[in-house]
Amino acid sequence: MLVLRHEVAVLRRTQPKPRWDWADRAVLAALIRLLPRALRVHRLVTPGTVLRWHRRLITQKWTHPQRMGRPPVDTEIVTLIERLATENPTWGYQRIRGELLKLGHRVSASTIRRVLKSRGLPPAPQRQTDTTWRQFLRTQASTMLAVDFFHVDCAVTLRRLYCFFVLEVGSRTVHILGVTAHPDGPWTTQQARNLLMDLGDRAADFRFLVRDRAGQFTASFDAVLADAGITAIKIPPRTPRANAYAERFVLTVRTEVTDRMLIFGERHLRTALAEYAAHYNGRRPHRGRDLQPPRPDHPVAVLSQERIKRRSVLGGLINEYERAA
Repeated sequence: MLVLRHEVAVLRRTQPKPRWDWADRAVLAALIRLLPRALRVHRLVTPGTVLRWHRRLITQKWTHPQRMGRPPVDTEIVTLIERLATENPTWGYQRIRGELLKLGHRVSASTIRRVLKSRGLPPAPQRQTDTTWRQFLRTQASTMLAVDFFHVDCAVTLRRLYCFFVLEVGSRTVHILGVTAHPDGPWTTQQARNLLMDLGDRAADFRFLVRDRAGQFTASFDAVLADAGITAIKIPPRTPRANAYAERFVLTVRTEVTDRMLIFGERHLRTALAEYAAHYNGRRPHRGRDLQPPRPDHPVAVLSQERIKRRSVLGGLINEYERAA
């Protein structure tokens, strides 16, 4: 009778499906043992349900961790293994293991293999791919030159002028080689000769010159550079990002100079670009060089001199600042 009353109370309290709390489960589990076998079959809960309640209760009581096998690898070590494998595609499991030993982490080669497999990184022979343009540019930056053209339209005559420049990728030093309205092959080749004369002995420090596939770069242009030990590398078709350093300078010079002033002729453009190149190389900070100019020519800042002096460049288009005596 007690079991029946408790079941009726549960049915009245919860609609449409009975919901058992732990008090209900405890009462039924205690009273159902006293029922005859014939009455146990017709109850709301079966013996299997009671046993499941008991197992759940025991599981909640014993909450200590039950770990089996090896302890998990620390998250810091997993991140470090992934970093070493990503930044060094030729390193195998033993090479990574040796590097971890130098850093104070003792990890087996099988663990490194398991970590890389879980991160979707294949072994070294498969992980090593062809050198990308980004990796190539970063590795060879100190021995590279980048060349390109950009155009400027004159204010009155609307004549289009082309500026040819070369950028030392490692130091970010820019050379304005020439300005012309007709940049043909012979003119471009002569500018290459002028560049080698300006570089002098420093020309031996450069091995590569990155250029696009424009028609102005003829075989004679590449031959002049080859005689000086510089290999001309053509970027893939329609991929200006492969010559990213030169393209970035084009954006900079247009943003800071040519888009902010009217150019009246070839002589005017040469003068403006020459003054800007002096500012760019000697005073302008560069994020790629820790906010230092390519060839600093500004005086050493003396903090005892409190007055700050402004110097105008290009008629006030650009300002330079230094401490005045």
